[in-house]
This record gives sequence, structure tokens and C-alpha cells, in this order.
Amino acid sequence: MQSEFVHLHNHSDYSLLDGAQTISTLAETMSDLKMDTVALTEHGNLFSAIEFYKAAKKTGIKPIIGCEIYVAQGSRLDKTPKRDGGWGNNHLILLVQNYTGYLNLIKLVTTGYLEGFYYRPRIDKELLREYSDGLICLSGCLKGEVQEFAVRGNLESAKKAALEFGEIFPGRFYLELQSHGIDEEDIARKVISNLAKELDLPLVATNDCHYARKEHWEAHDILFCLGTGKDRDDPNRQRYATPEFYFKNQDEMWKLFKDYPGALENTRKIADSCDLNIPLGKTLLPSFPIPDSEPSNDPDAYLEKLCRTGINKRYSTLTPELEQRLQYELDVIKKMGFGGYFLIVMDFVRFAKKNGIPVGPGRGSVAGSLVAYCLDITTIDPLCHDLLFERFLNPERISMPDIDIDFCYERRQEVIDYIRQRYGENSVTQIITFGKLKAKQVVRDVGRVLGMNYSEVDRIAKMIPGGPGVTLEHSIQINKDLGKVAKQDQPHKELMDFSKVLEGMNRHASTHAAGVVIAPGELTDYIPLYKSSQGDVMSQYDMKSLESLGLLKMDFLGLRNLTVIDQTLSLLKEKGQKITLSKIPMDDKKTYKTFSKGNTVGIFQFESSGMREYLKKLKPTCIEDLIAMNALYRPGPMENIDEFIKRKHGQKKIRYDHPDLEPILKETYGIIVYQEQVMQIANKIAGFSLAQADIMRRAMGKKQKSLMTGQKKEFINGAVNKNISQKKAESIYGLVEKFAQYGFNKSHSTAYAYVAYQTAYLKTHHPAEFMAANLTSEMNSTSRVVTLINECRKLKLIVHPPDVNESHIIFKPLDEKTISFGLNAIKNVGTKALENILAARKEHGSFKTLFDFCVTLDLRLVNRKVLESLVATGAMDSLEGTRGQKFQAVETVLKYAQQTQIEKEDDQCSLFDSEASEISYVHKIPSLPDVSDWSETEKLDREKELMGFYLTGHPLLKYADELENFSNFDFTEHNEYEHGKILKLGGMIQDIRHHFDKKNQQMVFFSLDCLGGKADILVFHDLFNKHRSLIQEEQLVFIKGRPTTRMENDTPKIIAEDILSLEELQHRNTDAVNVLIEVDKMKVDDVDALYALATKHSGNSPLLFHIYDEEGRNYRILAKRLKVSSNNSFLSKLKDLYGNDNVWTNR
Repeated sequence: MQSEFVHLHNHSDYSLLDGAQTISTLAETMSDLKMDTVALTEHGNLFSAIEFYKAAKKTGIKPIIGCEIYVAQGSRLDKTPKRDGGWGNNHLILLVQNYTGYLNLIKLVTTGYLEGFYYRPRIDKELLREYSDGLICLSGCLKGEVQEFAVRGNLESAKKAALEFGEIFPGRFYLELQSHGIDEEDIARKVISNLAKELDLPLVATNDCHYARKEHWEAHDILFCLGTGKDRDDPNRQRYATPEFYFKNQDEMWKLFKDYPGALENTRKIADSCDLNIPLGKTLLPSFPIPDSEPSNDPDAYLEKLCRTGINKRYSTLTPELEQRLQYELDVIKKMGFGGYFLIVMDFVRFAKKNGIPVGPGRGSVAGSLVAYCLDITTIDPLCHDLLFERFLNPERISMPDIDIDFCYERRQEVIDYIRQRYGENSVTQIITFGKLKAKQVVRDVGRVLGMNYSEVDRIAKMIPGGPGVTLEHSIQINKDLGKVAKQDQPHKELMDFSKVLEGMNRHASTHAAGVVIAPGELTDYIPLYKSSQGDVMSQYDMKSLESLGLLKMDFLGLRNLTVIDQTLSLLKEKGQKITLSKIPMDDKKTYKTFSKGNTVGIFQFESSGMREYLKKLKPTCIEDLIAMNALYRPGPMENIDEFIKRKHGQKKIRYDHPDLEPILKETYGIIVYQEQVMQIANKIAGFSLAQADIMRRAMGKKQKSLMTGQKKEFINGAVNKNISQKKAESIYGLVEKFAQYGFNKSHSTAYAYVAYQTAYLKTHHPAEFMAANLTSEMNSTSRVVTLINECRKLKLIVHPPDVNESHIIFKPLDEKTISFGLNAIKNVGTKALENILAARKEHGSFKTLFDFCVTLDLRLVNRKVLESLVATGAMDSLEGTRGQKFQAVETVLKYAQQTQIEKEDDQCSLFDSEASEISYVHKIPSLPDVSDWSETEKLDREKELMGFYLTGHPLLKYADELENFSNFDFTEHNEYEHGKILKLGGMIQDIRHHFDKKNQQMVFFSLDCLGGKADILVFHDLFNKHRSLIQEEQLVFIKGRPTTRMENDTPKIIAEDILSLEELQHRNTDAVNVLIEVDKMKVDDVDALYALATKHSGNSPLLFHIYDEEGRNYRILAKRLKVSSNNSFLSKLKDLYGNDNVWTNR
């Protein structure tokens, strides 16, 4: 049944930080109101168009796509400030009637961003005249041109504007009425209704809906404040005048507009005149430019020719199996019309390799394609690893193949630029993505707008666990403390209530990190474009919408590990060693030993602590083991890892439910690990084609019950037809169904296992170059640099502190055991400044003084901030003076250097200038100021501030004696502790992660940064509650706890049983030092020597003498006026004097 009224002026959360309703909420609201049609008119954009179109159709609602555009008051190209301080635009509603109108609206909103942007994406009337076909126009809200003149009482201008729009949109222009209880609207309605009669123009009623329900007006107000950057209590801020901008029902609208003839009925008339069908699901591929030298312009013929050439290069012998597989793949690609797609991918991969840009061996299911292998898109032999083409491209499931390519992240942009040049700037662009108001973010944002105390909001936000898909509702269920927040007072209640309403809405637009779309012609013939405030042009449609339209979208992914590999090879090349990765042995025992020991920090996909534990149990011996571990180490299949390991080592018998399963499951010891195995089982056992088997796999993976029921019947019937009993067939199907739900893509796992092996090979055989390259790639991530420096220590590699006389921009190996620190890891020191410093060092040699350093440099690049940062991090410790002196002298040095450079340019050298001293000018070189050096604490604090970590020292050193005396864990040894043994160690808390146990009680994990390495600490709920104030970032603590596993040479994992601060430990250091004295052997001088030694080692511990009389009775004498240290230095000296067995402490 048709509704009599249709909402034609509405906004979703794609009207960023103004619309306070999602597309799904909008569709549900229409369904609740029993309205069969609705329009969506975002502010100046079409971000939501495809998502809205699909959601409305799915809900059974007719979608009308539109836009509330901004029309410049004059030319869109005029961007001069207006006298009245306004933005120089008016609002106008455009609604799409048909496909022509849709394409015209795309042109308009694109031009608004690309040409007319001035505060808002503006078009002008010149553009409206050019692109008016297929569009219906409404005069807009109070910001509309007609309305604005009407409210001002300028009737002639209002009439002129209405007539002009009527001329641009003949028979398709409506004067818009709104009623939200605003005085200006009352004036506008009166004037406009009179204008409608005078000019014979139709009226239409709208409500400018920005949220679904009336009670959401305050949440919308908060969102609006967030968008305008204002606090809610700011009296001068912009605001919506009333809480009436919601989806009213037909009765509410009738009461408001019953006195305006046609205003309500025309909404239905407009809706009925709109009939847009957007073609979805088509394939819109650009044409690949086939060379003129080819006899045919047929992409399939050219593809086959290239594949025939490629297969002969890849294989020494062309077997019938290879020929059959290649021909099959080519036939499927031709049938599905994707020949051009493969050529496009081949072309840019070839460009990358030709230009020395590292490319990954393959990613995702494309590694299962022989065609991709022959074209050198991938470097993994699919036949060697039993990889299936149907997992990548299924002839029975028509969908665009997905070839994602990994490139070196530093040079990925070069490939994107090549694509633009190849297919035209107007046919290629990057893809938009939208940041959401996630649980933590929305609480922080709402709290800020409400003016709440920052630390209080931060406290509440930290109660919300991290991770994907976390919602406020779920967080409240598992954290009782969070549930109590709303009950504290009214501000806290508002914080939680508004946050729940706004959670999940769009917050901002940004560029997708890897996505690029390529159109078969002008982009704006298919999609609208957006221009960010930084000037980046991208699609207005996100990845999913582009897929729905059938456009070619590519992921040009930047993989850091490819950069690390490339940098490692470059560093080796500098010292005359050339390594070709494709030729390294895949059975290198030392490399597999690296995996078996779990020494995989820095190794792609294998460096998490959990993975390292499993590797030590598995002890992989071949690439197949790495492929399997890569597939198994993820939620779901992880429960099979122990079984997999036991079967590999013969601790569990390998069983196969049917002999035909053995060749399929042999490499994974009888366990179904891969999606491809599921397909092969269906093929072998039930006689499914691999294409049909892929459909079954997908149905199982997505738990599509209706489809699975039919597939199960076919599977069992097929197995029975192959003489397998029904009971056995059902058993095998049950096994397959269980594993199919979390089986992993073997093609993807194989490709990434190769990258992992390559990185491990380089780490094993060239550790200095590999770790230097890794450090360089991570120099912007403090936590990673710390992790990697600790790994260097384990590898017996020394990382020198930064030094302007030794260091480079990047980390570099000085020899096989030493790495120089990369200066670019220091904050405030840019690449250009460093290039200038290194050039001066190359030309003039090592720097001796700060003055010597500065006079040779371009002081526009190496400015005060750069100098202070270099001094503060110790990078200038090799120059004359202390850090304190050099830091104090920076301003004087800069003035001296500037004056010297000016005089040098003028050639005003002093009489004493000579060949031996190139830089000796009229004025005297100043002396460093006579100031004291910084304390050790200040040095460390500044290092931490500018590098993010401590390098030349550590705050823990202050407690070194206590840590040495009380700790029983040695990071330098292969520690194996029996179950239940108490471990003691101290360090600095870092990287706190809050979690919840099975009872929804809060517990924490954190890293403990110790002097010798790192430990992972788990603190359960009761202990966390007891020591909550102690468990803070960078707190110095001492932990007593029990190990969770055998630790060998890895990060210890400890369940804490007690926690105290190191300061408290220091004061607790009162364990008595006991000395057994043999009185009859002592002399007066011995007593004096003991007293002097004890005085020299004063501390907090009692000194207790034990004396035995002739009858063997023990007398204990306390040195009342003397307390001593219980450190190892004092104890060692006492033992030297009195013997090892005669000196002890009470620990």
C-alpha cells in the first residue's frame, strides 16, 4: 500500500557529523512508519547513494537518491571572502528522476568538490543549466535562496530566484515548505505560499530529517557540536532551533501542512515520477592496450600467447598435466570475460619488477592460478603445492576475481602513478573510506562536547576493551564497573546514553590505504568524486559500493616485510654480497632451526609469542610445516595445533576415515587444515567438480543452512555412488563440515610462508643487515624499535647510540656484530636536515665541536630544534663538551655559524686564515658555557622524550643492586623452571592490555621491561584490584609469580602473585647480613678492617654476628649503630675474608 506522504529531504550519518542516523536505521524507520518510499539528500555529497539504494530495495522501500547541494551566490570559481562574512552559498534539493538525472547529479557533486569548494562543495547556476535533465528541484530549507530572500522581505528577489529555478527545471521545480516551530519558517511559508499562487508553482512539504526519532534530538545536538568543534554549553555556538528534525508520521505532517493545498500530495507525485534503476553486478573493465604489433586486438588471444611463452620459461618440460591445467584456466577466463583483467594486473606487476620495486610472491587465492604464475603475477608454483584454480575463480559462481598485490610500502605510490598514466588521470582514483565512532572514540568525543573532565572520560574509555567489533552494550555486559557509570549522576548518564545512540556512525572521510578504482572511461560517467582538505581526490563511493557497481577495484598493498627484504639485500650489496631470493635453498637446516627455536622476532607472520611457543614444539623441517602453521594459527583451527604437532612427531597415530583421504591429507598429518582440502575431498569422495566443491565450501564457511542441506544430500549420494557406505559418507561429510567453517586459504598461506622463509633465511645468515633493515622500517614505531633492539641483544648484536660522526639516516651495520643507530628515529630531525649533515661529514670529515658542526651546514634545514634534539639524545656526545653545555650553547652557536657563513660568502677572511684552517674568521670562536652537566635522570628523560625509549641507560639502573639481589631470573640463560617455582624479577610496566575473564571480571596483561629483556605478565582480577594504583604505564615494580610454560630462550610468561613498587622493595631491603666469626682467630686489626668495610657499604640491612662458644652454643650479636647493604659487592668481600659458608643473608 502506498503512503500518501513521502519524506523527500533527509540526511543520514553520511552527512558527516550532522546526520544522526545510519542507513539501516533510516530503512527500518520507514518500515515502522509504513512508508513505501523515501529520499536521501546528503549535504553536498553522494557518499551513501549505493548503500542506501541497496538497503532500501532489500527492505522493500523505493529509494529516491538526491542531494542537498550548495549553490554559489555567483560563480563557483569565485572564492573571495564575502562582506557579510558568510560562505557565499545557498542550499537546494535535487532529486534523481531517472538514470540520466543520476549521471547529471554525479557530475554536479563532483564539480562541487573539484572546482567549487569554498567552505562547502559548491556548484553554480551555470552548471545547473548544463546538468538539469532528469532532476527534480526543491527550493530547500531556510538557507535556500528563495527562502532567504522571503525571510528578509525581499519579495522581488525571491520571485526572481523562483522563476529562474522554474526555468532551469521546467515542470520540475517545487517551492519547499518546512515547519519546525521556527519563527523564520513561519514568515517563509506565508511568503512562499503566496509566491506559489502568483507564479503558478507547486508546493511541497518536507521535514529536513536529521535523526530517526524525536528523543534523539539531544544526541544529534552533541554530534553537531562535534562537527563544529564546540562544547554544548557554548552560548555562541550554532544549534538546531528545535527538536523537530525527525521522521514524522503522516498524521503529524498532515497537521502541520493541511492548510497548504498540494504540499503533501505533491510528495507522492514527485515520488511516483522518480524511477531510477542503477545497474548492479555488471563487470565494467577498462580495455587493456594490446601492442600494435599483435595480429589481433583480442585480449584472450594475447593472454594465451603470453601464457604459452611464460609456461615454457617456468617449466623445463611441458607435461600433459601442465598443458591441460593451463588450457582449462584460459578457457574459464575467456568464458567469464576476464582476460583483460589478467593483462592489466600483469602489466603493472611487470612495471614494478622492471623498475626494481619489490613485489610479493602472491596474496590470497590468486596463488592457485597457473595463468598468474605464467604471467609472473605470482611466483608460487600452484601445482607443486596442490593449489586450486577454482578457489580463485569459480566458473559456476560469476564474480570478479580478486587479485591483491603486495608491494614495497615505500614505493607503492609509483605503481599507482603508473596506472594513472597508463589508463588516464580521469579513469583512475583512490577509494574513500569512512572512520566510525567506535566504542572508545564515541565516549571520548561525547565527553569532550559535554565538557566533562578529561581524566574522568579517559578512565571510562579505558574500561572498554580493545579489539574489533567491540560495542558499548557488550562492554557494559562484561564490565560491571562500566555498567555503573550511567548511575553516577546526570552528566555520566548523558555520556553513556548519547554515546550509545551515536556509536557506529560515520565520523570522517579518508583515503583507503590500498584501494584504487579503474574505470573503463571517465570516472564521472560511473561514480562521483571527492576532494579532501589535503587535496587528495578519491571516489565518493566506498569499496563495497564500487564492487556492487562492477568497477575494477585493486588493492595495492604496502607490505613492510618486502621493504625489509629489499633493504637487507641492498645492505649486503654494499659490502659486495649479492643474493637472489629465488635461488636460496628451501631446505636450509639453519633457517629451520631458527623457526624451531622460536627465534622469529622480526620474521613475517611468525613473531607473535604464541606462534613462537608452537614453533618450538613443532620444530618445522620443511616449507609445508610453515604453510600449515600459518593456516592453523588463528581462532578456530588453533585448537588443532597440538594434535598436528603430536602427529608430526609420531606421538599420535595418523588415521584416515577412507583411503582416498590419505593423498589429500598426508601433508597435514590427517587433519583438514585448508579450504582446498575440503574441495578436494568433495571432488574425490563425492564426485563433485572442483567448482561445485567450492560452492559447498563457501556455504559451509558462511553457515548457509538452506544451501548446505542440498549440498549434504548431493555429497552423500555422490559418495554412495562411488561405493562408499552411507554411514561412512555421513561421517566424512560431518568431518568436512566441521573443518570447513574455519579452514584457511592454502594459496594465501603458501605465498606468505615463502615470505616468512625468506625473512628467516636472511635473519639466520645475515643478522646484522636484516636487523638494521627491520629497525629502519619500524623507526616510527617506538615499541617495535624497543622490541627489535632487545632482539639484537639476544643475537649478540650491539646497537650503538646515535652519533653524528658515525650514524646514518637509517640503521646500518658497521660490521657483523655492530649496528649504527638511524638518526631519522629521533623526533624533530627530518630527512633533509640529516642529508645535509651527512653531506657535510663526507666533505669535511668528522665533527669535533658544535661550532665546527654548525658552520658547515645549511642552517635553514639544521635549525635550533634539530640541534637541541641531537644534543639531547646524545647524538653529539662525540663532540667537545657535555650535553648540558652544548644544549645551553645552541643559540650562541647558531648566531656564530650564521655570521661566519655570511662573512665567508663575502670573502672577509681573517689575517690568520690558512690552508690548515678553512674556517677561521675575524671573530673569535666562543667557548662553551660553564654550566653543570645534566643528571643521569634528566639525560634519560630527554632520550625517552625524543626517541620514545631509553638507549644509553635506564631508570631501573637506580635499583640495580636490589634487582640483582632479589631477582632469580636471568635473561641471558636458557631458563627452564619446574612447574610451580616462584620467579622474581623487576622492571618497568609497558603496554597494559585490559581483558575480562570468564566471569566478566577485569584482569590485565602487560609487558615488564627489565634490564636484561622483557617478560609478559598476567594479573588476575583479585590481584589487579589490590594493586590497581600500581599497575600504570612506566611504573617501576617487582613481580613475584609462577611461569606459565617452559620458557627456554624466549620471553618469560608469568602469572603474578604479588606486586610491589621498586621504591618499596628498596625500603624493604632489610634482610640481615649474617657473619660467622671465629673469635679465637681474630685480631684487633681485623675488627677495625671489618668496621671500615661495613661503614663503606652502609645500607638498610642489619649486620648480625654469629659466635660459637666452646660448648657449641650460638650467640648472635647485632651491630646496633650500623646498617649495611646486602648487595653482592659487600657480600663477596665478606666471603673473601670469612669464607663462603660463613656469610649469608636471610632471603
